[in-house]
Amino acid sequence: MPKKPATPPSDPAGLKKNLTSYGDNEFSLFLRKAFIKGAGYTDTALDRPVIGIANTGSAYNPCHGNMAQLMEAVKRGVMLAGGLPMDFPTISIHESFTFPTSMYLRNLMAMDTEEMIRAQPMDAVVLIGGCDKTVPAQLMGAASAGIPAIELITGSMLTGSHRSERVGACTDCRRYWGKYRADEIDDQEISDVNQQLVASVGTCSVMGTASTMACIAEALGMTIPGGATPPAVTADRMRIAELTGAQAVQMAKTHLTIDKILTADAFENAMRVLLAIGGSTNGIVHLAAIAGRVGLDIDLKGLDRMGRETPVLLDLKPSGQHYMEDFHKAGGMATLLRQLKPLLKLNALTVTGRTLGEEIERAGPGFEQEVVKPIDSPIYPQGGIAVLYGNLAPAGAIIKQSAAHPDLMEHEGRAVVFENAADLAARIDTDDLDVNKDDVLILKNIGPKGAPGMPEAGYIPIPRKLAIQGIKDIVRISDGRMSGTAFGTIVLHVTPESAIGGPLAHVRNGDRIRLSVKSREISLLVSNADLKKRALENPVASPTAERGYQKLFLDTVTQADKGVDFDFMRAARTKGSIPR
Repeated sequence: MPKKPATPPSDPAGLKKNLTSYGDNEFSLFLRKAFIKGAGYTDTALDRPVIGIANTGSAYNPCHGNMAQLMEAVKRGVMLAGGLPMDFPTISIHESFTFPTSMYLRNLMAMDTEEMIRAQPMDAVVLIGGCDKTVPAQLMGAASAGIPAIELITGSMLTGSHRSERVGACTDCRRYWGKYRADEIDDQEISDVNQQLVASVGTCSVMGTASTMACIAEALGMTIPGGATPPAVTADRMRIAELTGAQAVQMAKTHLTIDKILTADAFENAMRVLLAIGGSTNGIVHLAAIAGRVGLDIDLKGLDRMGRETPVLLDLKPSGQHYMEDFHKAGGMATLLRQLKPLLKLNALTVTGRTLGEEIERAGPGFEQEVVKPIDSPIYPQGGIAVLYGNLAPAGAIIKQSAAHPDLMEHEGRAVVFENAADLAARIDTDDLDVNKDDVLILKNIGPKGAPGMPEAGYIPIPRKLAIQGIKDIVRISDGRMSGTAFGTIVLHVTPESAIGGPLAHVRNGDRIRLSVKSREISLLVSNADLKKRALENPVASPTAERGYQKLFLDTVTQADKGVDFDFMRAARTKGSIPR
C-alpha cells in the first residue's frame, strides 16, 4: 500500500507554507508540487528553504535597469547558501514615469508587496528596490508581513560630463533647467546637457530620495553592510547582490524576522543618518510610514532636537559638492557611521545577526578621504532638516536648511498665492505677475489629499520675471513635497494641509508671512479671529472620489506627520514614539 504523504507541520516551511485553501492540506501540497515540478524542479530542490525575490524590473523604470543582473546574482547567492530562489513580480514605480505622482502609488505597491509575501510560500524575502518610493513601499509591506526580509538597493547611476563639467541627475537637471528658464543657456545647450545627465541605469547620483532611502535602509540594519552606495553598473553592486541572497537563506534558517530589526533604536539610527547626510525631506515621510507599520510614531519635535546636535557630515549634492559614486569610493556608510558612532544606538540588530556596533568595528579603521567630514568639522553645523511650527503649520512643517539660502532663513515677506498646481502653471511665468524677490510664494492644495498624492511640486519655480533678473532663490511654502535633489529656501509638508481646511487654505495675497529657522517658526501674521472668520466665510470641502483606488486613497490617507500611509494599514496598536 503506498505511503500516505505526511501532514504538513503546524509551523510549516518551504513549499508547505501558505497552502492554497482546498479544504485538504495534503492535496494542496500535492497539487503545488505537481505544478512546480512541471517547471523542471526536483524533490531535492523543493526541500530547500524557499527565498522569495521581489522583482521590480520594468521598462518604465530605468532606475531598476540592472534588475536582470541583480536577480542572477541574488539567485546565485541563494543557491550557494543552500536555498531555493523564487522570484515574483510586484508593482514597480518610477518617479518620472508615474502619473500623477509616484507617491500616490507608494501605498498600493506596499500593499502588493505585503500580500504577495503573505500569499506565496517563502521562508525569507529579498526586496529589490531603488527608485524613490520603491524602497519605502517594500519596507512598509515587509514590516507588516513579518517574515525575515532583506533589502537590496539597485544602486546609483554614474555621472556624465557636459562641456568638461561633471553632471548627474537630478540636482544638475534642476540647475540647468533654471538656467534655461532664465535665458542663460539656449535650446541647443539644454538639449546637449539632457544627453549627459543620466550616464547609466540606476537611481539619481546625488542625495535625492533614492540615495536617502538607500542610506536609511542600511542605517535601519535592513541591508548587507555596504549595501547603500555601490553604483548600479559595478561589480561591487553585483557582489552585494550575491551576499544578499546568501544572507537571506541564513535569516530563514535562524528565523531572523523583520520585527527584530525594525526597532525603536533602529529608527533613531536612521533619523541620525537622515540628518547627517543632508537627506531628502521625503525621508521623514517614508520613515513615519515604515515606523507606523510596527506601531511607532515619529516625534517631529524630537527629530528637531536630534537635528540640533547632529551635523551634516556628507559633502554631497545638493547640500555639498560630490556624487554617490564618490561616497562609495570614500568607504560608503561605514565611513559615515564611524563618525556618527557616539550618537548611535550601537546595540540595534542588523540582517547579519550582528549589531550595528559590531558591523562598524568589522568595517575597520577607515582611511583618508574628502567626502565624509569629521564630526568636529562638518559641512553644516546642524542636521540638514529643521521642523517648523506656528499658526500656519500647527502640526508642523519641514525645511531642508542645509540646501537653503542663509540670507532667507530669517525672513518676512508678502504672500503671493497660487490656489493649486494649475493656477501656478498658468501664472508663474506671466509678465503681469505681481511679485518681487522679497515676497513669499504660497502654493495650496498639493498635500496628500489635495493633489492627490502629495506631489513633488513644492519646488516652486522662480517666477520667470525674477529669474531673468538673476534671482536664484525666494521663500516658497506649500503642503506638498520636493525632490531630495532640489535646493532652495522651501518650506514643505505644511500640516494640516489646505485641502482639509488647514490654515494654509486661508492665506490671501498680500498677507505677511514670517519664517524664522532659528526660532523654528512659520507664521501667518493674521490674528486668530481673522483666520476663524476666513474659515467660516470660505469653508473647505475635502476631496472625494466615487470609486476605485482614488476613493480608497482619499478616504483613508493620513497627513504628512503620519507618513501619508492609509490609516488602516498602520499597526493596530501604537507602542510609543521615537526618539524616546
